[in-house]
Amino acid sequence: MLGKLFEKKGSKGAAQIRTGMRIYAIGDVHGCSGILDDLLQIIAEDAENTKHRLIFLGDYVDRGPDTKGVLDQLVELQKTAPDTVFLKGNHEALMLEFLAAPDATERWLDWGGDETLQSYGIKPILGRRNEDLATDLKAQMPAEHLSFLNNLTLTHQEGDYLFVHAGLRPGIALDDQKEEDLLWIRKKFHKMSVSERPNQIVVHGHQPVEKPVDVGWRIDVDTGACWSGRLTAVALEGTTRRFIST
Repeated sequence: MLGKLFEKKGSKGAAQIRTGMRIYAIGDVHGCSGILDDLLQIIAEDAENTKHRLIFLGDYVDRGPDTKGVLDQLVELQKTAPDTVFLKGNHEALMLEFLAAPDATERWLDWGGDETLQSYGIKPILGRRNEDLATDLKAQMPAEHLSFLNNLTLTHQEGDYLFVHAGLRPGIALDDQKEEDLLWIRKKFHKMSVSERPNQIVVHGHQPVEKPVDVGWRIDVDTGACWSGRLTAVALEGTTRRFIST
């Protein structure tokens, strides 16, 4: 487990979460149900007798072997912990686009969609028409899974923190940000100049890193679970932040 503490904020002092609440923001799961189980157990032990909220940063589906199992877990968590926040990732967007227009978004299959199809028992995949694969997925996917995916939110704010899957376009107010940027942006966000940065510290995933990154104004917790076996959360409480990882 990683446990380095940080107390960083700009000239106005340390960033804060409201008193009496601990936030756990969880990076990209990507179909790794076993690792998600492990991290949720670590969090449960860490948060014992502490009021807390989970925030998932998107990319629950694709690449890993058990997208169906992950969505089963998250749908159940939505029932048992209804204040949990589930953000939308670019992979959820692609999956929904494939269901709506399979020929126009065939690239989803090469981005881990084939593993998602297999997790729902759909095979063979190679050589089949995209439309037929989409039809099979609609038939095999529980209605609760589709409802969950269709009701994901794009951003969430807690105290001095803003949570989003990928990041923000520099110099654009939050209300004017486009969904495409919130789900897909990388370099322009990472290289944002000081004058363009938002007032809140941005917590995001989307960009796989070997170790979680805290550069003061943004925090990246995507540690590439489907490749590394490490799923990471940042724990935010008061003015402190620390990382927890499988």
